[in-house]
Amino acid sequence: MKNTQTKSIILLSGGLDSLVSLGVTKEKYNVSLALTFDYGQRTAQQEIIAAQKITEHYSIQHRVIKLPWLEEITTTSLVNKAEKLPELDSSELDNPDYTEKSAKNVWVPNRNGVFINIAAGFADSMGFKYIIFGANKEEAATFPDNSETFIHKINESLQYSTLVKAEVVAPLAAYNKKEIVKIALENNVPLNLLRSCYADGEKHCGKCESCLRLKRALNEVIKGANPVEFAA
Repeated sequence: MKNTQTKSIILLSGGLDSLVSLGVTKEKYNVSLALTFDYGQRTAQQEIIAAQKITEHYSIQHRVIKLPWLEEITTTSLVNKAEKLPELDSSELDNPDYTEKSAKNVWVPNRNGVFINIAAGFADSMGFKYIIFGANKEEAATFPDNSETFIHKINESLQYSTLVKAEVVAPLAAYNKKEIVKIALENNVPLNLLRSCYADGEKHCGKCESCLRLKRALNEVIKGANPVEFAA
């Protein structure tokens, strides 16, 4: 049932988790505004294009927030093109020896903390209650700002830093990528609109960790298929 008492904001990168989070919360939380952040990441323009298509599909307002200062202080390969993006083998996705190294290679300083607090500023100004955040269990193993503990702690702080007592809602935080794909299919989420790649090409590179996790999840759910063309 749609919540008509308040409106919500979603952090929308255009990736699997944010897209599916929007699909499953749009009505219940009356999601009315999507924020996409441009912090100089390689794939910024492709993320913005994907987010625009997604917000058009769901008929919600879309705003791009530029963070040049975050680009300036980020030295890792997600932003710094002088550094090579890490590439894993699909067999290494559950091996912390590889995934922790990969995570450090694409780390952006306090990224999700920054994004959520900016969204909280919008929420406080506009009288919105909820911030929808596409965290997931699978990546929380190496990215602590995807974890349920992180969400709980930042919600505690928002009780003091916002008059509206803004609250982060992460509907997928307890699920892995395979389970998220299943949820997407059950809710008719338009997976053909997503962008889940670290590189800057028009199509997914198929080699970075984000691509590999997406491909694995899709193939586990839609067995024996080349599920979607974008997962090149």
